[in-house]
Amino acid sequence: MRTKELLAAIATGLWRWDDATGRVSLDAEAARLLGLPAEPVELGEGAVRSRFHPVDFAEINGVVQLAVSERTLAEARLRVVDTDGRVLRIVRTRSRPMKADGGFILVGTLQEVPEPQPDTGSAHTPITGDWRRSREAFLLDAGRALAEARSTAEVLRVAAGLSMPGFTPDGLAVFGIEGDRISVIGHHGHKHGDERPFTEMTLSTDYPAAEVIRTGRAIYLPNPDAYLERYPTAWPLAARFDRVSWAFLPLINAGRTIGAWMAGFNHPVTFTPDERSVLTTVARMLAQALARASAQESQHELSVGLQRSMMPTVQPDIPGMTVAARYVPTGGGLEVGGDWYDMIPLPSGRIALVIGDVQGHDVRAAGLMGQLRIALRAYASEGHHPDAVLSRASRFLAGINETEGGVQGADPRFATCLYIEVDPATGLLDIARAGHPDPAIRMNDGTMLVRPTSGGLPLGIDPDTDYPTTRLVLEPGETMMVCTDGLIETGGHDLETGWARLREIIERHDDGADAEGLERLADELVQAVHGPSSHHRTGPLIDRREDDIAVLLLNREGGSCGVGTGGRMPQQPVRRTVLTVAQAEPERIGEARRQIRDVLHDWADPDQVDSAVLMVSEMVTNVLLHTDGDALLIAEISGVRGGRRIRVDVADGSDELPHRRSPGELASSGRGLMLMELLAGAWGVDPRGDGKSTWFEIYEDAGADGPVPGSAGASGPAVSGGPAGPSGGPEESVPEPA
Repeated sequence: MRTKELLAAIATGLWRWDDATGRVSLDAEAARLLGLPAEPVELGEGAVRSRFHPVDFAEINGVVQLAVSERTLAEARLRVVDTDGRVLRIVRTRSRPMKADGGFILVGTLQEVPEPQPDTGSAHTPITGDWRRSREAFLLDAGRALAEARSTAEVLRVAAGLSMPGFTPDGLAVFGIEGDRISVIGHHGHKHGDERPFTEMTLSTDYPAAEVIRTGRAIYLPNPDAYLERYPTAWPLAARFDRVSWAFLPLINAGRTIGAWMAGFNHPVTFTPDERSVLTTVARMLAQALARASAQESQHELSVGLQRSMMPTVQPDIPGMTVAARYVPTGGGLEVGGDWYDMIPLPSGRIALVIGDVQGHDVRAAGLMGQLRIALRAYASEGHHPDAVLSRASRFLAGINETEGGVQGADPRFATCLYIEVDPATGLLDIARAGHPDPAIRMNDGTMLVRPTSGGLPLGIDPDTDYPTTRLVLEPGETMMVCTDGLIETGGHDLETGWARLREIIERHDDGADAEGLERLADELVQAVHGPSSHHRTGPLIDRREDDIAVLLLNREGGSCGVGTGGRMPQQPVRRTVLTVAQAEPERIGEARRQIRDVLHDWADPDQVDSAVLMVSEMVTNVLLHTDGDALLIAEISGVRGGRRIRVDVADGSDELPHRRSPGELASSGRGLMLMELLAGAWGVDPRGDGKSTWFEIYEDAGADGPVPGSAGASGPAVSGGPAGPSGGPEESVPEPA
């Protein structure tokens, strides 16, 4: 009885609020303070809520949750109102919250605050005025800024720039954990080197940050006396900073304490429940931001390590050749994937260039890529030819798929690959292709052509697949580009439009073909797809990538635009393309047509381009229909733009010369020579020791005026060294154009 009488004498009541059941028990004094009859009563939560100002009651949940997390008392001021909403009095509650099943139990006191109150319910600005609105706006901005921070340094910069409403800290420090010691991750408002005494502390040290990390509970020190009394050993370290108040809060992420945050003030702070609520909320956001940034930095470090271990450096000292390479990972996950490139010294003294793409953009793709790259190196180092290297690699990957599928249930993966054996002395390229994009050649005059090559299925699909070899020659001054499909098809492009985009970049590049020029071209190719990179060469780009990119550039030195001697004009570069169409590959006739269009992409008269394409189609088709051998197509453009000449030769192994025919109206063949007489500026057939070569020429300056007067096309065909022309006309020998 004495306790109840004492509490009643000082206008203090007792209450018990069970959040799980929604029941609130009041003693007589507590009931009186709430405007109820002065007798013990148990009410529902709704009845009690109606006795408080709605704005103030909404604060109770936040205050209680804060007290539960800090294991401290829940303190708040509440306005008691009557049924008309008029403020009767203000009471202060001090309660001890305890966790319970489904909620919490709050046991504490209600005490009247003896201060005069205005008649309206809106005058209690310390609780409901502009400060609360400023606090909410601050927390919203702080959360957004911390969520956007991508690194630990950015998180610390954001934390240092936070301007809390009414009590902005003058000094900040973030402590982490390293084994059994605390570390200073970053600080603000201190001089460089001030953190050194704090970096030698163990977690058992009598220092606020160490205790916060040990216990997971916040510590508030409103004045120097409180600091000195509680931490006399650590006080000399803090005294030299001339701070007045301190708050140490745990940094908790996913239920684990990862550090502590210190906020120091040069002005007195009482750390009211509202102020503690703000600090606690900021500490939670700061912990999440630091954990996220740490995970991203660890992920980036891992991905960079994987890239460095899996991506070889290109060999810079290939005699007579220059090489540049780039690898750009995809933007997701660990930023590793299945794209790779490699350079392999061969026993013959040649060099093998390899580029490939394992299906997928995950760690498994990167692992398979590493295994496949090692296998390819081993097969190449044994001296196998390109077709044998890819055949063995395909069987190797198929074996891995069978093993992983049986043991782990993993989906089988395949890989595309382009294997090129390079002879630096002659520029000879022996190419084997497994489902990979074809190589592209930048010619001496800047024109880019995609070189069609024979190929087989991607590696790992069919272990018995054959990989035919295509032989090309990289002429002096020319540059070969090989890449993965990420460079071609990124941004919604297909192969055709993607190659067109790359052609524009390559053809406008005029920085030369030396090492620096080749490096700049590699950068331009990558930047045109994704924008500037944040790191030079193999560093990650600033935006998110759709697919991995690997690209290799190989330039054969010399011979581009040679300068004449003795006052002569510089020799114009010759644009040249070579293509073999085998009897078993009639579909490559379409590739021949595309090659001619690509070679003539800047020709003045589009009608002449159509004529050349039509004649090439006729010539190659005739070889496949009327002989047993393959067709070798050679197209060369020479001269100055506006007055150039294109000469196209189609060679075959047959000695039989073409004959003029008189096709009927409904005949489906027999018009090839007639077309050449009508469309070519000059044409003819050259017998050779192992067959013949049918050729035609078109002159750019002839345009729509027809064949050049006096040319073979105007007077008849030319058969160099032959007994008679195909038309049965008089014997005529016309030398081949130089």
